Amino acid sequence: MTPIVLPVTLCAAAAAALLNIWLSVRVGQIRRSAKVSIGDDNGGPLTARMRAQLNFVENTGFVLVLIAAIELSGRGGAWLAWVAGLYMIGRFAHGLGMDGGALGAGRAVGTIFTMLTQLGLAVVAVLAATGRM
Repeated sequence: MTPIVLPVTLCAAAAAALLNIWLSVRVGQIRRSAKVSIGDDNGGPLTARMRAQLNFVENTGFVLVLIAAIELSGRGGAWLAWVAGLYMIGRFAHGLGMDGGALGAGRAVGTIFTMLTQLGLAVVAVLAATGRM
């Protein structure tokens, strides 16, 4: 039996794992400096970084499932890798943007990339499922 290889899904999942590690390390840095072992800092920088990581986790599963389903349906292609890459860039920008300051616009960029990615992939998935693509 020949194994099914999903190169876009595998690369996107690997990128997501690395991005999640980066977000986790950033939370840990603030935890150490604020001396907060459990919980948050009531809306301060720790809370912002925790929300950046959780927001990533809340959205990335849907994106990876949609990428895998589209790839399995045979409707993927080079465009799907670009979409996955842009999603990860958006999530990176969001993580930085949650710190505010000069990179604060990254939060909005990441939010827009996330919503457009999910919407676009959902539309493609429905079109593939109904034989319209």
